[in-house]
Amino acid sequence: ALEMEGVIRRVRGGAISSISRSYEPPLQQREMRERAAKISIGRAAADLLRDGEIAILDVGTTTLEMARAINRRQTLTIIAGSLPIALELGQKSEIRTLITGGMVRQGELSLIGLRAESFYSDLNCDTVFLGVAGISIEKGLTEYNLDDARVKQAALRAARRCVVLADASKLGKIAFATVASVDVVDVLITDAPPTHPIVQALEERDVEVIHVEPSYEEKK
Repeated sequence: ALEMEGVIRRVRGGAISSISRSYEPPLQQREMRERAAKISIGRAAADLLRDGEIAILDVGTTTLEMARAINRRQTLTIIAGSLPIALELGQKSEIRTLITGGMVRQGELSLIGLRAESFYSDLNCDTVFLGVAGISIEKGLTEYNLDDARVKQAALRAARRCVVLADASKLGKIAFATVASVDVVDVLITDAPPTHPIVQALEERDVEVIHVEPSYEEKK
């Protein structure tokens, strides 16, 4: 049945996924996937912000939930490479929001290209809150789109701390473009259990892991 739907391809001894590693589900579709977990992860990420912090919010549905959760009373400088995140932050008067510029990527509404990358070249930020398509110990942090991956790399170079926001479905997954090795990760916020092999491997590398539990109300 799965093969008829085009999700897998049967092979001798089992099945393999027939979905390309570069296939990126539409933004609206991804926003509804694991939504309860993303809301909790976004709130936990917002709680890490301190008054006066200079933070980079990466493109993604989980970082968008983080933007929604940021306290209006905090005085922050936030750099956004996503139009939906910039619009969300623009409603919060105490937050100074900078937009990277660049070319708008259709559908995703992220900002890409040389102008988006070069925006970070002379900046020194506190924290980058990074969204990813997948996390693998061997392949590192991966992304669907090469242009988005290059902007993420530039953002990583501009920040002294990296916080990765990833629900359990991203752990062990490998997408098309490698952004960086897992060695760049300082903090992982996830709903995956402590026994998850990726979580355990990261903790062995001295990565701080913050576990969240979606509330009953969020799941509804």
